[in-house]
Amino acid sequence: MAESKQHGTMSHSQEKTAVLDLSFNSITRLRAEWTPSRLDKLHSLLLSHNGLTFLSSEAFVYVTELRYLDLSSNGLRQLDELIFEPLEHLEVLMLYNNCISQIDRSAFAGLSSLQRLYLSKNQISRFPLELVKERSRLETLRVLDVSSNRIKVLPLHELQVLPAWIKNGLYFHNNPLPCSCELYDLVAGWHLKELSSATDFKSSHTCVLPGPQKEKMPITHLDRVLLNCTEVKIMDEVAYLEQFLVLDCDTRQKDMKKTWELPQNSSVSRANKTAVMRHDGSLQIGPLKTEDSGVYTCYATSDSVNETLYVTVVVFNSTTSGGLENLKTAYTTLVACLVSVVMVLIYLYLTPCRCAFCPGNGLEKNEPRDSPHSSNVSISQAHEETRQERVEGGGFPYRHVAFLEPKDQREQNGQLNPIGEEDEEWKWSSMERRKSDAESVSSVCSDTPMVV
Repeated sequence: MAESKQHGTMSHSQEKTAVLDLSFNSITRLRAEWTPSRLDKLHSLLLSHNGLTFLSSEAFVYVTELRYLDLSSNGLRQLDELIFEPLEHLEVLMLYNNCISQIDRSAFAGLSSLQRLYLSKNQISRFPLELVKERSRLETLRVLDVSSNRIKVLPLHELQVLPAWIKNGLYFHNNPLPCSCELYDLVAGWHLKELSSATDFKSSHTCVLPGPQKEKMPITHLDRVLLNCTEVKIMDEVAYLEQFLVLDCDTRQKDMKKTWELPQNSSVSRANKTAVMRHDGSLQIGPLKTEDSGVYTCYATSDSVNETLYVTVVVFNSTTSGGLENLKTAYTTLVACLVSVVMVLIYLYLTPCRCAFCPGNGLEKNEPRDSPHSSNVSISQAHEETRQERVEGGGFPYRHVAFLEPKDQREQNGQLNPIGEEDEEWKWSSMERRKSDAESVSSVCSDTPMVV
């Protein structure tokens, strides 16, 4: 018997046992040969309080019909890969109050019937997301307890999108989680939905404030002090005309029978084509009209519990496409206004100036405006001489027009001098020059004979 207690062995007389309690012994190692034959009738095995530190990878090959396994309050430090794989019928696994710090991601593979897994009061630092994530989770798992461990990081986004029947049994309280508004949103939202994992241990849902003191405070108080997080409220469903909307009946229990009640206390029927109940219990409504606004009620029932959920739908009297068209029109108008302003500014400040003395458009101080020694200059000079004679003589003598030969013309040899001499006529104002030129042209075109 002493050998049996120390090394975990059994006699043949126990082959028909259904419940085997070996707790409060000194079984430190559970090897493959702890039972010499198969125990096909055994459905409950209790090994708590033994100081157990080692589990053989073949420890459970002869007890494949187990439904309840208690390994709590021992000295286990790690869970190796596929260690529980033979236990495909196991429903409850107790591993709390050990020293477990390492869990292989495949340690619980093969537990296709597992409903409750207790891992509290260990040294776990990583949240086992693979147990609840959509594509890898155990479909029958209802309770996962990882409370009172060393978990500092939670996959908050992944936990938010889990169905309510999983979140209802997901316990992570009393872990050294850093305080944040994202954590507050998660826990406060679970409180509003009255999930057991949040309401049963409300005072134990604490977090660690930043700072050297490592002060703890309730997560649900983060909206009041320090972080000043926004208060969490259950939001209504908002939609627009002609849209389709799916309302979820997210119950705390899985596989419940669900029925829907529409606004004005009407029920879902085949005659009502705007409301259709889907195979997963959700309700699809649409194309929406304004009269579809109101409170939709989901009644969920099972053998052990009943649940009622309310969803408020608000349908705006507009379409999303109409809103986009209005936005496009406003944008086009804004662009047109900006283009108009730019064109006005260009016209005012960037139009080329035709004035003789505009900045940047005139000539240099000593540079003639027209071509050097042009005929117009000669005509202007001749006109000035004629005007002086007319004033002095008091009559209208024949007008003498002379085309003066430019200075040093021979030396230019048909080439223009880029630096012409400054003529005295360019000292007059612009208006005087224009009038003088006009009169000179008229004198040239008159019938008065010209004498050279």
